[in-house]
Amino acid sequence: MALNFGCSFTALCCLALWGFTRTSDATYVPPPHSTVKPGFPVPMNTNNPGVRKAARSGVYRYNNSSNDLFLFKESQINKAMVQVVRGLKYMLHVEIGRTVCEKREHSHLDSCRFQRKKNLQQMLRCYFEVWTTPWLHKSDVLIALCH
Repeated sequence: MALNFGCSFTALCCLALWGFTRTSDATYVPPPHSTVKPGFPVPMNTNNPGVRKAARSGVYRYNNSSNDLFLFKESQINKAMVQVVRGLKYMLHVEIGRTVCEKREHSHLDSCRFQRKKNLQQMLRCYFEVWTTPWLHKSDVLIALCH
């Protein structure tokens, strides 16, 4: 019985990963009979909605931990990988830029434009690891490193 559960779980995870990455935005689409195993990171299209949401979570973490007067937001997602690990773990290389919105305003990031004043412009390169459990509507930023 344990062997059947393990095989079923592996097949279910592969199918879940295949279904998750099977959107037209994905750069990697493993077929249902793929040898890709759960737990093995696979590349994702940087425009994938899950990738974009994970990047925004990383930006929120950065904004909450920085002493900057202004909010930052993602300007470009350069690389994205996802790994099936009791949910989805996103590994992202993201460029973030300083916006015109001040932290005390609590602005919605989508409505914040990037700084245009040369002396206030700042871009950072970040690496984020974000673990999501979609069925629990939960997201945790494991790593947020920016420089």
